[in-house]
Amino acid sequence: MAAVLYPLAMGAAAVNLFFLFLMLQAVGLRSLTPIEAIVGGIVLGVPFTWITGKWIHGLIVQAEDDA
Repeated sequence: MAAVLYPLAMGAAAVNLFFLFLMLQAVGLRSLTPIEAIVGGIVLGVPFTWITGKWIHGLIVQAEDDA
């Protein structure tokens, strides 16, 4: 399941980092380049995948208990 979730989590992290730093320009920080955002997404994709996997596993367990 992690192999399927990682590209999704990595991509979401990269996009969110990019847009976060675009908004933070209003307070004087510089924006990230797309490459920096992708590298940040690669790094943050690992814990986000783990958290998402735990969440989905909990949903599966809950669905099996309800059945």
